[in-house]
Amino acid sequence: MTKPTILLIEDDTDIQQLVTYNLIKAGMNVSCADRDEEAFFLLEKEHIDGIILDLMLPGKDGLEICRLLRENEKTVDIPIIMLTAKSEENDIIAGLNIGADDYVTKPFSPKVLIARIQAVLRRKMSGDQQQGDQAEYKVISHQGLRIDPGRHEVHLNEKKINLTGTEFTILHVLAEKAGWVFTRQQIIDRVRGYEYLITPRAVDVQIFGLRKKLGEAGQLIETVRGIGYRIKE
Repeated sequence: MTKPTILLIEDDTDIQQLVTYNLIKAGMNVSCADRDEEAFFLLEKEHIDGIILDLMLPGKDGLEICRLLRENEKTVDIPIIMLTAKSEENDIIAGLNIGADDYVTKPFSPKVLIARIQAVLRRKMSGDQQQGDQAEYKVISHQGLRIDPGRHEVHLNEKKINLTGTEFTILHVLAEKAGWVFTRQQIIDRVRGYEYLITPRAVDVQIFGLRKKLGEAGQLIETVRGIGYRIKE
């Protein structure tokens, strides 16, 4: 099996060395970048399977880099883990809302970081396997929405809607059982896995972004006060 290659975007030399050592020890290849220009050069030159992205960087900060990665068709599906000294909920939510898949706050345990990157790589691999056998995955059509799990695509009235991986999964979870109410914790469990640490507030932010991208069709996603969310039948 080919070793996955991780792009580490971090300007602190000590952290670069620490993370690189642990990634290599865990059986991965590593490329390092100190800032945005070097990172985008490596993304053009190499095949990158996952990204560890520090938020505090010279030049463009991590949030801006994350936004640009999610707007580029070549990098939109690469898993991104934010590495940051910022532990405030709003900073974490901002990163997740832009499209990051996970986060680890400094100071961090290398073992936890490795576990997180392995988890997002497994989810990406699982998604790729789904695309390889689309016949087994039911396309959902609901009130103008067409959700294709095999292609990982959403169309609204024949127009493609670009969603992050998290937004797509939330929409798919809700649409699979239209009319059913899902609690925020159930959504977290389906999107991230049972060991993922994320606040219910982050789910609200993802729903807000999803509704905005869906335009008028965003009204299909209903808030059930005190419980969670559902899609209208």
